[in-house]
Amino acid sequence: MKRVLVIGASSAIAVATARLLARRGAFLVLAGRSRQRLLTVAADLESHGAAGVALLEFDAAITSNYEQLAAEAWGDGLDLVLLAHGVLPDQQAVQDNVVATQLAMQVNANSAIAWLAALAHRFEQRGAGTIAVLSSVAGDRGRQSNYVYGAAKAALTVYTDGLRNRLTGCGVCVVTVKPGFVDTPMTHGFSKGPLWSTPERIAEGIVRAAGRRGRVVYLPGFWRYIMCLIKLLPGRLFDRLSL
Repeated sequence: MKRVLVIGASSAIAVATARLLARRGAFLVLAGRSRQRLLTVAADLESHGAAGVALLEFDAAITSNYEQLAAEAWGDGLDLVLLAHGVLPDQQAVQDNVVATQLAMQVNANSAIAWLAALAHRFEQRGAGTIAVLSSVAGDRGRQSNYVYGAAKAALTVYTDGLRNRLTGCGVCVVTVKPGFVDTPMTHGFSKGPLWSTPERIAEGIVRAAGRRGRVVYLPGFWRYIMCLIKLLPGRLFDRLSL
């Protein structure tokens, strides 16, 4: 993996994944909102062996120039893209506020899909490479505790499914990564338990899936079985549960 674009590069999972890639000597293009945070991450990755680091600033809430950003990130060609940006909104706040709901969908779905749309034809023309998209188990079935976030991730998952179907024939691998509960700054207010994982463990799974040209990967793997059971619950039973 010679040249890698990491979108949402200052998120905990993105940083952990980028460190693994830096140790393999990758050149990393970091895209994110805060230049200062990107500079901090860049210095960290250089200390871990990155061949070089470039920075791209964008704000998922307002950015519209995705074609230009994709062109800058592409350079002579990308080997891997990790799309890992997003926010976890407070469900009560967003369900009672139309603007907040729209913003959550913009950041978690629309912006991510715009990035993928801008990059897809470049990968298609190249006929090689891997696109890894960080979705979530929350997108597998709408639950009262986070259905706005889940709806955004469901939209991203379906788009990624279609993109995989489109690009498989030309040699481009599209991996949908669905983590379960991860202990990151985004989830700092949650009580942690045995189902929780770390950014480092998720990062290892992402790099492994990208190397094996996976398709849909639940991380850790036991979430595949948990979500299978949740999806199989009959509607009337599911609606009685507080999930």
